[in-house]
Formats: sequence, structure tokens, C-alpha cells
Amino acid sequence: MQDVKRLVENINQSFLEFKTKNDQRLAELERGRRDPLLKSQVDTLSREVQDLSEMKNRMEHLETRLSRPALEPGKRNNDPAARERKEITLRYLRFGENALSADEVKLLSVDSDPQGGYWVSPEMSHQIVEQVFETSPMRNVATVETISTDALEIPEDLGEADVGWTSETGVRTETATPTIGVRRIPVHEIYAMPKATQQLLDDARVNVEDWLARKIALRMGNTENTAFINGDGTDKPRGILTYPAGTANPGQVRQVNSGHASQLTADGLRTMFYALKTPYIKNAQWLMARPTIEAIAKLKDGGGDYLWEPGLKAGEPQRLLGHPVERMEDMPAVAANSLSIAFGDWKQAYTIVDRAGVRVLRDPFSAKPFVLFYTTKRTGGDVTNFEALVLQKTAA
Repeated sequence: MQDVKRLVENINQSFLEFKTKNDQRLAELERGRRDPLLKSQVDTLSREVQDLSEMKNRMEHLETRLSRPALEPGKRNNDPAARERKEITLRYLRFGENALSADEVKLLSVDSDPQGGYWVSPEMSHQIVEQVFETSPMRNVATVETISTDALEIPEDLGEADVGWTSETGVRTETATPTIGVRRIPVHEIYAMPKATQQLLDDARVNVEDWLARKIALRMGNTENTAFINGDGTDKPRGILTYPAGTANPGQVRQVNSGHASQLTADGLRTMFYALKTPYIKNAQWLMARPTIEAIAKLKDGGGDYLWEPGLKAGEPQRLLGHPVERMEDMPAVAANSLSIAFGDWKQAYTIVDRAGVRVLRDPFSAKPFVLFYTTKRTGGDVTNFEALVLQKTAA
């Protein structure tokens, strides 16, 4: 906590220095002057504030994680069946199926997949999923559901009920009846195939379980997050940026122009903010990549106030117009016609679907002297409420 407090103090100091230098830069621009040295100082201070803010967020996340109670405390150590299953799983990862007795193979195969491979232990599965969350920021803001089928079906309002005014003796005509449909989010297979030498696996000091979980989570987390933003829905989740612009029909996402052909503007951000419907404002968050945050940090409104502010207190995120900013590096950089910023209530706007279980197939033959661990899980994702998000298009 002392380290976090010191970081907050450094952020405050750096942000004040940044604002002073940026005010000087803007004043020079109004006079028609461009000072390269001043611009360089502003850029350096802006990056310093971003780096400090990111470091603060990571430290706070680590503190939260360290203080989090273990999954089902005590069960892993006190449950003989769980301990036995974990030992067998680790032996399978190190030495393969030939190192197991017939009874051990039977125990390991209780949750086996008919296509080959074995479901990893619940503890290891939890570890993989937890680390996937850390590398896939979209999972931190969206709704995440776990299912045991091949798709999640969500009831969807397709039409509203209608009402009308009438007098005491007036004629009543039939009004519109609400209609309900179903939105289906299928899961798609995502895989990772890390490899290790048999010598590494034979070394008892190496925690094979942790090593494998880290490798799988890094590959899957990065790949998933890209799909949640840009995926086309074919054999992968469909991303938030892939829908046509509009508001008239379901399946369209509202796009608001930035007000400039190739840059962001303060007025464009405010227009985007007010384009989101009132019920979704309270829990709304901004999604954008780091270079976009840096560009926004230099913007001021007509009253001379900065729109963006770092987390100036412990536990506070970066904010834009009073709402949290989530760094999403898969969002495009600011350029002509890019969709660089998203704003919405993501718990309502987007749903990620996981099919329970992670499958591992050990392959010591295909890439000798390495052992491959062909690992798969099934994940889907799609927009579930098109009113709950707004995108900004960099355009005049």
C-alpha cells in the first residue's frame, strides 16, 4: 500500500507538470508557433503519466489477488481424491499415459474427451481461466457465462407493446403485441500448443502445472481478446467493431463522428458520451488503446478543463468525462475512418460464453525432441444489447 501511495503522489506531480507544459504548447499553437522541444516534453510527460498509472493499476490488481481467498480453501489439501487426481495429471503431463497404471488411466479418463486428450483438474482449469482473464481485458468488463452445451441462447425483445389513449366511450382498436426472439451465441474451439523438452519435464523442480497454465493462458487470452474486438464470427467470436453503423435495426451499432477527418476532438468525445442512452450511462466504460489515451490526455474542452484524468487516488482508474477507461490494445489506432473508441455498459452490451473444461493432449512424437501439449477450450462472444454501446469514427 505504501508503494501505491507513492505512485499516486508521483502521478499527481507528473500530471501537474504535464498540464503546465501542455497549456504552454496550446498557447504557442494559438499564436501560430510550433515548438518541437515543448512538444517533445509534453509527449514525454504524457507517457510518464500513462506508465505510472499502468504500474499503479498492476500493483492494485496484484494486491487484490494476493488478498483473495484460495479456491475452495483447504479442499485441495484435504480431499484425497483431488490430491490423487492432481498427482496423476502431473504424471501424465511429465511422462505420458504409459507411466500410468490401468486404474490411474481410468481415473484420469472419467472426464476424458472422446476425441482424445483429458480434461485438466479443476484446480488447473481454474488457474488457466484466471490467467486468461488477466491477459484478456474484454473479460474484465463484459458478462461471462459458463455453459455445458454448444451455445448460449438468450431471449431477445424484437418488438415493444403498444398503448393508446381513448375516451370513456371511445372505440378501442387492437394494439401491437410484444414479440420475443432468441439470440444464439455458439462456442468455437480455440487452441494452444506449447512445447517443452522432455528434459525440462523430467526436472522435478519445474512446476509443470504452472508452466503449462501460463503458456496456455497467454496464447488464448491474447487471441480471444482480438476476436472480441475484431472477430468476424466465423469459427471465432464476433467482435464489437464488425457490425454496420446505424440505429434503426437490431444488428446495427451507433457510430458518432469525431468531428475531424483524422484526429480526435473534445466536442466529438462529448457528442459520443451523450449519444449513449441514459439507462446505460451509470455503468459505462471507455475502451481504447494506449496511443488513443495519450492523444485524449492533451485535449481540453471549451472551458479549458482537461477531459481525461489519471487515477489520482489509490484504487481509482483513469477516467474520461468521469467514466473509467479500460486499456484495450486491440482497438485500432486513431486514423481516418478508424473506430478507435468504444463507450458503453459492457455487462449489458457484450456476452462471452465459455464451455466448461480445458482439454490437454500430450504429443511426444510430432516434434521430437519436444513434447507438444495440444490444448483446447471452447469460447464464444457476441453483442447482446446494441443500444448499450456507441463507437466513435474518426471522420469530419
